[in-house]
Amino acid sequence: MVADSIVEIRRLTGEDLQRELPALARLRIEVFRDFPYLYEGSMDYEQKYLEVYLRSSRCAMIAAYDQQRIVGAASALPLSDENDYVQEPFLHAGYDLKRIFYFGESVLLPSYRGQGLGHAFFDRREEVARSYGDYDITCFCAVQRSERHPQRPSSYRSLESFWTKRGYASRAELQAEFTWRDVGDQKETAKKMTYWLKEW
Repeated sequence: MVADSIVEIRRLTGEDLQRELPALARLRIEVFRDFPYLYEGSMDYEQKYLEVYLRSSRCAMIAAYDQQRIVGAASALPLSDENDYVQEPFLHAGYDLKRIFYFGESVLLPSYRGQGLGHAFFDRREEVARSYGDYDITCFCAVQRSERHPQRPSSYRSLESFWTKRGYASRAELQAEFTWRDVGDQKETAKKMTYWLKEW
């Protein structure tokens, strides 16, 4: 719990989103450095990655602010606007991409967790997806790490029960490989990502 803080949730679009790309990139690098992602990020890559949201007219970048500081963010956009490697498992399984709204990252600084912001991020993104009237699936993907991973903290708690309570189900037949460099590694390696779906 953060004492005396009032967190405001905003949806960023257009110039506001463009202006906040560096802050969003820094936030992603900081949060994803922890287990289970262990992501060794860079500002150059992050800002290029985040530009996909500038190109999508239906993107939903939901940001949590403590005064003027971004402390959390969650993104979403039509799956048809995403990169090929994100779409591929669905195309292979015969899904219509135009029916699916894809949730990207959901990142929140540790000191702001446990205050309901995770639910707020899902609520806002689902509201955006349903407001268009032509999506009947929302989804996201999560990295798969071994329970015996050497960098798995003893205090780590999976979010799977939270996702299940939100109405999402893991779909083992929908898997992708994303590539990044782990903290402490010298080169990038492929990571298995499993998709979670909610059908409306």
